[in-house]
Amino acid sequence: MTTYIKIKKKINPFKKEIYVSGDKSISIRCILLASQAIGKSKIYNLLESEDVTSCLQSVKRLGVSFKKKKNYYEINGLGLGSFECNKKNLTINAGNSGTFARLILGLLVDTKKQIKIIGDKSLSKRDFSRVSNPLSLFGANIITNNKKLPVRINGSTFLRPIKYFEKLGSAQCKSAVMLAALKTPGITRIKAKKSRNHTELLFKNLKIPIKIKNDLNYDYIEIEGRKNFNSFNYNIPGDISSCAFFLVLTILSKKSEIVIKNVNINDSRAGIIKILNKMNSKINFKNKKKYKGELIADVVAKSSDNLIGINCPKKLNSSAIDEFLVIFLVAAKAKGVSYFKDLGELNKKESPRLDIAINFLKMIGIKVTRNKNSIKIYGNPSLNLEGQFAIKNFRKDHRVFMMSTIAALTLGGIWKIHDKDSVKTSLPNFINIIKQLGANLS
Repeated sequence: MTTYIKIKKKINPFKKEIYVSGDKSISIRCILLASQAIGKSKIYNLLESEDVTSCLQSVKRLGVSFKKKKNYYEINGLGLGSFECNKKNLTINAGNSGTFARLILGLLVDTKKQIKIIGDKSLSKRDFSRVSNPLSLFGANIITNNKKLPVRINGSTFLRPIKYFEKLGSAQCKSAVMLAALKTPGITRIKAKKSRNHTELLFKNLKIPIKIKNDLNYDYIEIEGRKNFNSFNYNIPGDISSCAFFLVLTILSKKSEIVIKNVNINDSRAGIIKILNKMNSKINFKNKKKYKGELIADVVAKSSDNLIGINCPKKLNSSAIDEFLVIFLVAAKAKGVSYFKDLGELNKKESPRLDIAINFLKMIGIKVTRNKNSIKIYGNPSLNLEGQFAIKNFRKDHRVFMMSTIAALTLGGIWKIHDKDSVKTSLPNFINIIKQLGANLS
C-alpha cells in the first residue's frame, strides 16, 4: 500500500455541505475531566483520531474504564485522585499528542509511584520544560530528558497552590497548571497571556470553583482545588482547525462554495476567520448558538478573486496558531505584501512549521523575507504552477500534509505528497472529504 498521494490537476468547481470531525482540543479535555468526575460521563462526537485514542488508552492504563456505545463514549470516573498509580514502572505513551502529554502531567502531580511519559519521534523533540517547571512548583518531582521526553513524574501528597505567570500564550501550559490545581488544596492563581479557553469553559460548566477576570492582554484565573465534581454529558462541535483546510480550498478555487456545519467558532480559536476576512475572503456564519459556553455556527465560504495582503495583528496569533500554514497559502495568492510577526511558537509544534512554510513558499516561487520569527510574503495573484513537486521529510506533521494537498488542488502542477497516514493524528477522514468535494487523487 502506498504511503503517498498524487495530485495531477486542480479541483473542479464545487458547491457542497460537509461536517468535520469533533474538536481535538475539547475531545482530549473532556476525556481527562471525565476521568476525574464522579460517575459515568457521555461524550458525543468524540474525535476518533490517533491523538484521542492515545488519550483514551492512557487513562485506561491509569484505571479508568470506558465503553464505546452506538453514538457516544461512556467514561466511568471515580473522582479526583482516583487514578491507579500503584504499579511500578508504569509507562504512558502519548503518541504524537502534545496536548495530551502536557495535560496529563497536570493530573499526575499527586501520583504515588513514578510514571514515565513517552511519545513518537516528533513529540520527543518538543519542549516539556514549559510544563515541568510550573508543575514542579506544586511539589511534584519531574525529570525531563534535557527538557524533552521521556518525562518521569513522581507526585506529592503535600501539594501546595502556586502563583503562575504564563507568558507564552500556550493553552497547553495554562491547562496543565489548571488540572494540577484541581488536585491541590487552596487557591491556585494564574496570570495567562491570551490563548484558547476551552479548559476554563469546561471548568465553569462543571461548576468547578473558578474565577476569571480579563484585560486586553491577560486572563487572571483563580481555582479552588480538591473539590469533586459530577459526571457530565457533552456533544463536541466540529474542529475549526480541520475546517480551515476546506475554507482555504474553497477560497482559492474557482466558482466554489462550501457550508461546514456545526463548527466551534470560539473567539479564542477563530483567528483564521478574522485574518482571512481582512484579506478580502468571503466567510460568514449561519445558525449561531451557544453550547456550554462555546460559540457554534455553520461556516460558509465562497471563492475569493480579489484577495489582498495583510499586516496581521499580533493579537490574533494565538487564536490562529494552528492555521498559519494555510493562511500563508492565501497570502501567496493575495495582491501585495503580507506581514506576520512573532511566530516563533510555530517552530515549537509537531514540526518546525515556520521554517517549513518559508521553504515551501520559496519552492512554489513566492518571495519571502524573514527577520527572526517574523516574515513578509510577497503575494502573486497570478500564481499558477507547472512542473513536479515532492513533499516529504516533514516529520509526518499532519498539518503540513493537509496544507500541501490544498496547495496542489488550487495552484496546479503535479504533486507527490508523502506520509498520507499523518492525517490520522487529527482528521482521519481528510482524504475522504477531499474526494467528496470532487478532488482526483491517486
